[in-house]
Amino acid sequence: MADSAVKLTDTIPEDVKNNLGTRRIVSLPEANFPDADQIVRDGAVARKTESKADVMLVNPPAPDGALWIRTQHRVGRRTRENMVWPQVSLAQMAALMVPEYTVAVSDAMAERMSWPDFEDYLREVRPKYYLTQVTAPTLTNDMYGVFLAKSLGAVTIGFGTHVTPVARETLRQFPALDYVLRGEPEMTLRELVDTLEAVNGRWDIGEEGKLCDPKTGQWLEGQSRIWKMWQEDATWKPAWTYPNEAMGQVAEENANGFNGTAKSFNKAHGTATKAIKKATKKKGAENFVLPVLPAKPVSAYDGAQPSYDQLAAIRGLSWRWNSEIISNWDRHFFESLDDLPMPMHHLLPFDKYRMPMIKGKFTFIVTSRGCPAGCKYCIKHVSYQNSVRLRSPKLLVEEMKLLKDLGIVHVHMYADLFTVNRDQVMELCDLLIEEDLGLTWTCNSRVDYVDEELLHKMGKAGCMLISWGIESANEMVLKRARKGYKKEQAHKALKWAKEAGIKNWGYFIIGLPGETVDSIKETMAFSKEVDLDIALFHVAAPYPGTPFFFEVIENNWFRSGTNWEEVDMDKGTVLDYENLSAEELMYWQKRAFREWAFRPKPIWTMLRSMNTWQGFRSAIDIGLQTLGWVGED
Repeated sequence: MADSAVKLTDTIPEDVKNNLGTRRIVSLPEANFPDADQIVRDGAVARKTESKADVMLVNPPAPDGALWIRTQHRVGRRTRENMVWPQVSLAQMAALMVPEYTVAVSDAMAERMSWPDFEDYLREVRPKYYLTQVTAPTLTNDMYGVFLAKSLGAVTIGFGTHVTPVARETLRQFPALDYVLRGEPEMTLRELVDTLEAVNGRWDIGEEGKLCDPKTGQWLEGQSRIWKMWQEDATWKPAWTYPNEAMGQVAEENANGFNGTAKSFNKAHGTATKAIKKATKKKGAENFVLPVLPAKPVSAYDGAQPSYDQLAAIRGLSWRWNSEIISNWDRHFFESLDDLPMPMHHLLPFDKYRMPMIKGKFTFIVTSRGCPAGCKYCIKHVSYQNSVRLRSPKLLVEEMKLLKDLGIVHVHMYADLFTVNRDQVMELCDLLIEEDLGLTWTCNSRVDYVDEELLHKMGKAGCMLISWGIESANEMVLKRARKGYKKEQAHKALKWAKEAGIKNWGYFIIGLPGETVDSIKETMAFSKEVDLDIALFHVAAPYPGTPFFFEVIENNWFRSGTNWEEVDMDKGTVLDYENLSAEELMYWQKRAFREWAFRPKPIWTMLRSMNTWQGFRSAIDIGLQTLGWVGED
C-alpha cells in the first residue's frame, strides 16, 4: 500500500508536489509514549520536604459560608445564634503529638476561610498527615478537604461522630480518605502515626517495643506520656512491633541510596520493551503472549507501607487493604482524663470565637466525658457513651489559670453533662471561689441533675449561664425518648438558677417519636412559662448510630432520597411521620421560635446584649438571620 501511494505522486502537479506537507506515509510505529513520572515525582518530593507541619488538624471551611457548630463529640449544625465554637478537641490531639511531630491547627470555620483560601494555606503547610473532623451535614464538604490534601501527597485521616458508626461506607464512597479513627481518636491517632513513621525508619524500636530516637537512643518523650494509657488494655501490643518486611527494605535503601534500584528497574524495563518489539515483528506474532513489564519499585521517598498485621493491631482504626475495607476492634476507653496532656490552646484563634451574651475572649475546658442518661437522640451514643470519666478540679483550675494568662476572660465547661458528678462540681466551685481568678463561666446541665445548694454555689463561683436540655413538655414524648424528667423539676431548676444569678438557656426538640400537634403546642406553652433568657427550637435529627436513627430506619420514617447533608437539626429535617410531614415539622419549629422570641422579655434580653460594638453587630446579624429564617416558606 505504501509503494502504490508513492507511485501516485508521479501524476501530482509540480506545484502540489512542492508543497512541504506532501510526505511519504511511513509504516505504523510501535507506541512509545514518554514517561516523565520520575521527573515529576522528584519535583514533588522536593516540595514535600518543605512541609511546615507533620500533622495538620483541621476544622474545614463551611459548605455554604455560614457558621457551623462542630466538635469532636458533637454533630454539625448551622448556628442561628452566631456562636463560634472553639476547637479544643483539635488542640487536645495536637498536644498528644508533640514534641516528636510538628503540628498545625487550622480552624478554617472560625477564620471564615473560603475554600480557595484554605487550599492556598494547605499548599503552604503541605502536611504529611491531614486530620479532619467529619459530620453528617457536612460530609461531602469535609471530603473535599481530604481530596485536596490527598492531591498534595498527605496521608488523610477522618474522625468524628459521623465516621465512627459509618466508617466502612465513608471509606468506600470517598477513596481519597485513607483512615478513619472511630470513637475516642487520641490514642488511635498517635499509634497510627508512630507506626507509619517507624515503618519508614524515622524511629528505632527499643526495649518492650518502645520507640526511640535513632540519634539519641532516648525513648520518645511524647510516647512516654501516654504509654500508661495504651497499657490499660491488657491485650494491647504496639502495632509497629508486628512483622513487616518493608521496614528492612527501607533501611537498606536509606543506607545504599535508591538510585541503584531505579537503574536496575530502568534496565529491566528497557530490555523487556525491546524484546516485545522484536517478537511482534516475527512471523506468527498473532500468537505472541504479551509479558507483564517489571513493576516500578517504590522509593523510600514514597514511604514503605505498613503490613496487614501492623494495621490490624491498631484498635479503633478503619482502613483499606487492597480492595477490602477493614474495621478493627473498638479501642477501650482510657480510664482517666487527667492522663491527657494540657491542650495546646495557644494554637486556636481566640479572637474569632464568640457566644451570645458573652463579652471578650472565651474558650472551652473539657471537664468530663460521657453521660449516664439514655436519651435516644443524643450523639453521645457514638462518642463517649455511658463511660463517665472526670477531670480533677485541681487540674481544671490549673488550666483556667493558663487560659487567663492567654487573655481569656470566659470559659465554657464543656461536657456531655457538666453536673454529672455533684462532688466534682462542688470541689471545683470551692477552688474557684478560693482562687478568685476573675473568670466567668457557663455550662450545660439537666434539670434533674441539680439542686438548690449546688446552683447557688455555682453562681457564687462565677457561673453566669446554664444551657438546659428541656426538649419537650409532653411526658409521653419524654418517656419514649428516654429523657426521663418531670415538668415540675424544670420549673424548680430554672427558678433556683435565677435566684443564684445564673441566666437560663433552654433547648427544645420538635419532632421526637410520638410527637403530635397538641404535644408541640404543649411544649410551646411551657417554653413561655419557665424563666428562660434564650430558647432554641431544633427539629429532631436521626444521626447515624443513635438509637433514634435505628428506630427511624425500622419504622421507615426517613424521607425518600435523603442525603446525609440533609440530617440537620437546625434548618432542615429528613423525617416523615404518618401524622406529621417534614414540612409540618419545619413549620412548627419556626412557629415555636417565633412565638417565644417575639415577646417583650426576649426582645429586651437581645437589646441588653448590644452594650458593646461586637454585641451590637452580633445582635443585628442574629436578628436578620432569624427574620429571614422564620419568614421562609
